[in-house]
Amino acid sequence: MQISVFIATSLDGFIARDNGALDWLPQDQTEDHGYNAFFSSIDTMLMGRKTYETILGFTPFPYEGKRVVVCSRTLTEVPTPLQSKLEIRAEPLPALLKILETEGTKHLYADGGQIITALLELGVVNKLVLTRVPVLLGAGIPLFGRLSADIVLQHQETKTFASGLVQSIYLV
Repeated sequence: MQISVFIATSLDGFIARDNGALDWLPQDQTEDHGYNAFFSSIDTMLMGRKTYETILGFTPFPYEGKRVVVCSRTLTEVPTPLQSKLEIRAEPLPALLKILETEGTKHLYADGGQIITALLELGVVNKLVLTRVPVLLGAGIPLFGRLSADIVLQHQETKTFASGLVQSIYLV
């Protein structure tokens, strides 16, 4: 199973404001940053509780057609409108990854700072696509949490976009 990350951060490394707001992300969707091709390549999305709580307000549901798994020990029920769109799993992350692979997941999209950090710690992330948005937030939710050791990345390429976004692709 391949595990990939595709995420945007502010220039100072935050993925959301302290309250989870994403209002600083560019709203102009006319420029393709590779997300659609990436999203077409995955079959399963894995996120944590905080990312799940952020997407609850998104309409339409942004991950239509993909299996969406929320990893949480505290959530128990999916709201009725989303019951056919996602599932909540409480297994420890290593066990959950084995289950997902056994159930046929080929390419997993990991989203959310804590999930991404935990997967990096486990050494299972294959690819990291990081898009930096030219804005400084000064505070917020950081992409990476504390790591127990350095994680060496192999730079594949960096692209710049007319919008000012800079996207780097790394193999882990």
